[in-house]
Amino acid sequence: MVVSIPIKLLNEAQGHVVSLELTNGVGYRGKLTESEDNMNVQLKDVTVTERDGTVKHLDQIFIRGSQVRFFSIPDMLKNAPILTNAASQ
Repeated sequence: MVVSIPIKLLNEAQGHVVSLELTNGVGYRGKLTESEDNMNVQLKDVTVTERDGTVKHLDQIFIRGSQVRFFSIPDMLKNAPILTNAASQ
């Protein structure tokens, strides 16, 4: 199976703090501890922001990739080898 650039970039983000929003509008921000090729992710030390603005904290959470609308990864990954190699091709 060929793994796409977004999947490889998500794997590069492991160990860093990422933000994501689900299709239902709920936002999550936490340290990415695991990611899978289907974009399932596990976060720890998570801040959850509900659609109404309420904020709560979770120790960890597993999120199904099909429920994710978008990921926001750290700016430092813009220099990740996967992106620089893809740009030069």
